Amino acid sequence: MKRSYFAALWLCLLFVATPGCAQKTDYSPTVGQAGKDVIWVPTPQTLVDTMLDMAKVTASDYVIDLGSGDGRLVIGAAQRGATALGIEYNEELVALAILAAKEEGVSAKATFKKADIFESDFSQATVITMYLLQSLNLKLRPKILNMKPGTRIVSNSFDMEEWKPDQTTTLEGAAPEGASSSWQTAHLWIVPAKVDGAWKLANGQIRFVQNFQNITGTLTIKEKTTALVGKLDGNKIRFSAGDVEYVGTVSGNTISGTHGGGVSWKATR
Repeated sequence: MKRSYFAALWLCLLFVATPGCAQKTDYSPTVGQAGKDVIWVPTPQTLVDTMLDMAKVTASDYVIDLGSGDGRLVIGAAQRGATALGIEYNEELVALAILAAKEEGVSAKATFKKADIFESDFSQATVITMYLLQSLNLKLRPKILNMKPGTRIVSNSFDMEEWKPDQTTTLEGAAPEGASSSWQTAHLWIVPAKVDGAWKLANGQIRFVQNFQNITGTLTIKEKTTALVGKLDGNKIRFSAGDVEYVGTVSGNTISGTHGGGVSWKATR
């Protein structure tokens, strides 16, 4: 799906319903037009593709785009086989996106609803995409951090302050229509499991101090305490204590994994 497709669709919808046009409408969005929380600027197709690539979207995903505009991210996800939902406050953009999805033949996978993203439940998504201001990202951040560990979050341009991205990609020449060339970056976060606090081992204790996906703390075994440092990747945990590396999987109040030469370990809280 190319940007030229949307331009052609807008012209088609604006004037007359001809063969190949989904339906007549008198609405055509303008780059920079005011919205409820942000102005509308479309994401260029190259960045749409990059965002979906970064999130590794597949047919098994449920993608929700917060502030879906003309629907291009939702449609792009549906074209990869994913089930995708766009939440958009402007009902005219919702109608336009529905027509675009129909024209692309992905209406069964790409749906849209008129709603306020701050009053919507998007907890079931496996991937969240968004093109919002940093202040709005931060407003959503507590809700995002309570999502299932491993949920992928991709943002066009704007970050989440001290929650640093797991990956950032900047493209050349990917500026949105009507915007400056600086608007060409995508950020990816993986929602981390919650491990902060004390965990019991069969022969000791682990105490994690969690800062988003980054962890520090101490490992105490038989009264010997060693500092640890590591990282979470969704529900996967990896840390080093001294010269020993630990890997494991977080499942609620249990962490199971291996360390050293494949020795099993388990922690509970």
